[in-house]
Amino acid sequence: TVAAEVRKQISGQYSGSPQLLKNLNIVGNISHHTTVPLTEAVDPVDLEDYLITHPLAVDSGPLRDLIEFPPDDIEVVYSPRDCRTLVSAVPEESEMDPHVRDCIRSYTEDWAIVIRKYHKLGTGFNPNTLDKQKERQKGLPKQVFESDEAPDGNNYQDDQDDLKRRSMSIDDTPRGSWACSIFDLKNSLPDALLPNLLDRTPNEEIDRQNDDQRKSNRHKELFALHPSPDEEEPIERLSVPDIPKEHFGQRLLVKCLSLKFEIEIEPIFASLALYDVKEKKKISENFYFDLNSEQMKGLLRPHVPPAAITTLARSAIFSITYPSQDVFLVIKLEKVLQQGDIGECAEPYMIFKEADATKNKEKLEKLKSQADQFCQRLGKYRMPFAWTAIHLMNIVSSAGSLERDSTEVEISTGERKGSWSERRNSSIVGRRSLERTTSGDDACNLTSFRPATLTVTNFFKQEGDRLSDEDLYKFLADMRRPSSVLRRLRPITAQLKIDISPAPENPHYCLTPELLQVKLYPDSRVRPTREILEFPARDVYVPNTTYRNLLYIYPQSLNFANRQGSARNITVKVQFMYGEDPSNAMPSPSCTHPIPTVRPLPLWCYHSIFSLLSWDFIT
Repeated sequence: TVAAEVRKQISGQYSGSPQLLKNLNIVGNISHHTTVPLTEAVDPVDLEDYLITHPLAVDSGPLRDLIEFPPDDIEVVYSPRDCRTLVSAVPEESEMDPHVRDCIRSYTEDWAIVIRKYHKLGTGFNPNTLDKQKERQKGLPKQVFESDEAPDGNNYQDDQDDLKRRSMSIDDTPRGSWACSIFDLKNSLPDALLPNLLDRTPNEEIDRQNDDQRKSNRHKELFALHPSPDEEEPIERLSVPDIPKEHFGQRLLVKCLSLKFEIEIEPIFASLALYDVKEKKKISENFYFDLNSEQMKGLLRPHVPPAAITTLARSAIFSITYPSQDVFLVIKLEKVLQQGDIGECAEPYMIFKEADATKNKEKLEKLKSQADQFCQRLGKYRMPFAWTAIHLMNIVSSAGSLERDSTEVEISTGERKGSWSERRNSSIVGRRSLERTTSGDDACNLTSFRPATLTVTNFFKQEGDRLSDEDLYKFLADMRRPSSVLRRLRPITAQLKIDISPAPENPHYCLTPELLQVKLYPDSRVRPTREILEFPARDVYVPNTTYRNLLYIYPQSLNFANRQGSARNITVKVQFMYGEDPSNAMPSPSCTHPIPTVRPLPLWCYHSIFSLLSWDFIT
């Protein structure tokens, strides 16, 4: 029977019973019947009020300071809060409600640091670290006990005499004494006499002599020599916390250098993102970059306003809190939306070669004319085109094991076996396969490897029925082992060059995910580097340290399978509304839009809640 059932039975049986009331009454006689609740809550004792009303009756003495709380123990110091950016991310307080303004101030006010002067005297502070223990033990003499000493030849005679004592009885001795069993008494040495054994010595003198002997050759920190308790089982733990700051994982700098295809007929747009195969989670936001030539950008000029400097970034800093062997850098390519299936649109990139440009000149001119028409009509919209992935830890571990300061690695997905090829330098003709690393966290260090230049030579054509992240996770898992799944994917020949290196501690010309300039930004006209916001695979508990007001929207799918009739040319609009009327739409100022002006199909919408957004895209 569980305890809850017992309490319920007792409460129902004796609640309001006169016999129970009689037992509870001190006097023993109750003239009226009252119900005594068995679950009445008792208010806890107010400790502060009790201490005020019951002061400690402590006489002044040498131990008074040990009983009373020291008045000068706590000191509050205010430290100014550092700001990484040139302009604070916190909005102006003039246009806020009072309660919102109070919440915002928690991100701008100085830190209040509580310093405890006598913290080191408490049980929660243990200064005996392992290094200090070794330092204290350097001058100590080695303790040698009798049981640890090895027997030598000088003790042989003593052992023989002891053996005689044990083997001979008293009756065998001439005088009948045990001592007479040792026949060589004349040559044996007497024991040392105790000096002053029978002298009368005052007790105070004996205490003084004992005190002097205890201090002789005594270690100044005797009790500190005792080994410290195990960290897993402390009596009390009072650690001093660090000043809160913005969380960053291991930071990786990726520079996108060039993107080239066999034929150049239309603009191609690329994006980078990190994925964790084991957690089946996307662990970073997308980084969009544009490597098109000025001629290709001119095809989209009617649909694209002048680009802001914040949209021209070609290098990004990724943060990885939990690096592992399951992290992939996924590269996705997109093109201008055009009529037909994805396979039909990608067919020219798989059959035409750069060497045959003269022979297929008329066909290429026709393709360029069609691409120009689509750019004029549908230049705002994008469609998936191709993708590839880089096993990040393989590149990092291989680059870190090389002797040269820089590494050039060529990655070919044309083999479609999930294998990687490495080229140490252009002068080195031989290639060797990179072994997949399966070691622990030591192989997942992103802070000390040598910079590497990667050349991705092939991409996988995007399948029209495999656009979801679940399909991507299956492909990434197959890339780590020989599989027949990737062999069925048709490759698109291309050449993408990127640099991967550890991010410097204080990079110049850097923008936060809110597009704010980080300090050390000398010239605002220089092409910036973007900090890409991390979506950690597991929670990171650093709350309320950085003001970040961003909203990420990821439209996953749009299913019209159960709809009657045609479902072509469906327009989907993602928009903030402050009412149900269509006129209540809240547009987004283009000057604060963090997505590049020339951008891929917006499968996700990224913006501040204060700067709201509105756009269309077609499926």
